[in-house]
Order: sequence, then C-alpha cells, then structure tokens
Amino acid sequence: MKALKKQLKFDLNKYDIKHNSIETVFIGGGTPSTIKHYEYEEVFEIIKPYLVEGAEITTEANPNSASQVWLENMNKYGVNRVSFGVQSFNNDKLKFLGRAHNVNSAINAIQRANSIGFNGINCDIIYGVQGDSIQSIKSDLDMAFSLPITHLSAYSLTIEEGTKFFDRSSVKIDDEDLSYEIFDYIDKNCFKQYEISNFARDKKYESKHNYGYWEYKNYLGIGAGAVGCMNSRRYYPNKSIEEYISNPTNYEYEELSNDDIKTEKILLGFRCSNGVEKSIFTEDEMIKVNDLIEHDKLYLNNERVYNKNFLLSDELALYILS
Repeated sequence: MKALKKQLKFDLNKYDIKHNSIETVFIGGGTPSTIKHYEYEEVFEIIKPYLVEGAEITTEANPNSASQVWLENMNKYGVNRVSFGVQSFNNDKLKFLGRAHNVNSAINAIQRANSIGFNGINCDIIYGVQGDSIQSIKSDLDMAFSLPITHLSAYSLTIEEGTKFFDRSSVKIDDEDLSYEIFDYIDKNCFKQYEISNFARDKKYESKHNYGYWEYKNYLGIGAGAVGCMNSRRYYPNKSIEEYISNPTNYEYEELSNDDIKTEKILLGFRCSNGVEKSIFTEDEMIKVNDLIEHDKLYLNNERVYNKNFLLSDELALYILS
C-alpha cells in the first residue's frame, strides 16, 4: 500500500492531473476487501482534490471478507458503488470453482451493502461451467433478481493459462445458444444489456468507469499488474508484488499507432451501446458497413454506427477491417 501511494502521487504529478478532473475510480484487480479499510484512508485523501463532484467510485469485494465494518468505512471514504464476485448462488458450483464463500455469505453481503446505502450494487455471475444448464443459470439469476442489486455482470467462463482449470477443457461449455437464452432471460427481468457482459436496472446504474475505457478516455493504472493509458500510450507497472514494492514507478510502455486505436475503438464500440463514430471509417470500410446495415446487423443513428448483437462484435469488426 505504501508503494501504491508512492506510484499514485508520482502519476498524478507526471501526467499533470488537474484538480476536479477524475470522473471515476475503480478499486479492483483481485480482492480489495482483504485489505484493512484503514489502509485505504490515505489513498482517498490523496485523490480527493482531483475528483469531480459526484465521482463514481467502485470497489470490488469478496462476499466473505466484505464485513459490515469494511463496507461502512469504504462508504465513509467515498466509495458509492460495490461489485460482489458472487459467481453463483449454488454451493456445489462455488466449491467446483474454488470460491471461498457460500450462498448465505453472498446474500448477506449484498443485503449489508444495501442497508449501508451504496448507490449501486453489482453482482457477478459466471455461466458456461461444466454441469450448467439454462435451468441452473435461471435459478442463479432469479436469486440475484430477488436481491437489492442495480447491476448484473454475466460472464462466460474464461480459462486462463496458469490456472487450475487450464488443462481441463471439459470444465467449460461453449454454447452460443445458451448465451442468447441467458441474455433474453435477463432482459425479461428488466435488466437492460448495454455491453456484452453487463446489464443495468436503469441507465443511471450503468458503470461510468467502463464507459471510460470504451470511449477511449485517458486513465491511470495504479498498483502491481495494473494498466494505464495516457495520450495514446499504455503503461504497465510491475506484475510481481516484490518488484513493484521495490520500484513502483518502473513501467513497461506500449505505443499505440493510429491503426491500433482505430481498431480498438471499433471493437469496443461494437461490444457496447456506445457505437462507433461514422467518420472513423474509410470509403471502402463504409461499403462494408452499409452492407451490414442492409443485412440488419448494424444500424446508423446521428452519424454513429451501432451493433444490434454484441455477441457478433468481433466478427463484424474483423469483416469491416479486413
């Protein structure tokens, strides 16, 4: 935490961040609730002058470690949105996924956050796990909808190299029809999809922080393994905790070309309700865009091109750019 505060001060100064200019803060990248609440106090003191009024400040939390005291104090420091890594309301599935919490602790954590008065509460659900069926996922979703959540993230299981599931392909179900059924069921329960994995009870509960990435705004990346992007250049602090602690301001840099930025803007714009500025496309690309509009895959509104089906976002972008 000392190293993190050192890096935070360094970045605020290096990038000449102005007072009242930071719109959102997201505390994540693991389990922030395992860090004692008082360790965050100075972090919030450092960033306070830079925050716009009413800034969205989100923390991720594990249902087991997000105690009443922790949540109350984080809320007192200014956190107004909390995202719980619930994954499932089925104890067998939680055990299979290696999660430390159980169904009751997940329910209690969400109810605690609501009683404390957070403006937004997100619940993460994972689907596409071995043994999942539309019935079992609907059961998870029904429990989520019965709780005072304002936002839902539904992720298809992704297996990363180096994790315990990496050599067990049977763990994951690849079923596009399942995704469509899930999205349809969430929509029927009044949570509107605004990005491939994100759904909100109302427009005001959509994650403003996520929109910052999708709209290609500058952002600072603070902490071991974080990613920042300032002025078309990504930077990566050390992933190794030990190396990060010894030198928190030693970064790897990645220069983004105009083509890189354009490709990402199109990919990200098609993955969410943001769409893509029409002027970004060349004449040849517009021929393909118009072709997709004709085939009812995309639509045009106020000089922006929107995607009707987020699950096809990568394919549509690749077709236009190839």
